[in-house]
Amino acid sequence: MPRKKAIQLRCPTCKTEVKSTDTEFPFCSERCRLIDLGRWASGHYVISSPVKDVEDEYGGDEPDPGRHES
Repeated sequence: MPRKKAIQLRCPTCKTEVKSTDTEFPFCSERCRLIDLGRWASGHYVISSPVKDVEDEYGGDEPDPGRHES
C-alpha cells in the first residue's frame, strides 16, 4: 500500500516546519494551537469582508438555489 506523502508547511504561530501527518497539524504543538485560538478570541484576527446574509443575496422570498426540498 503506498504511503501518503506528507506536505511540509510552517506553523502559523511560530513558523516551525510541520508535516501534514502531525497530530497538531497545521500547528506544531498544542501551545501554538492555543495561542492562535487566543488571538481569534481577542479580536487580533478579523474577517476582512462582511459576511453576506443569504436573504439579502437571494432576495429573501426566493428559495436558496443550493437548497433541495423534499
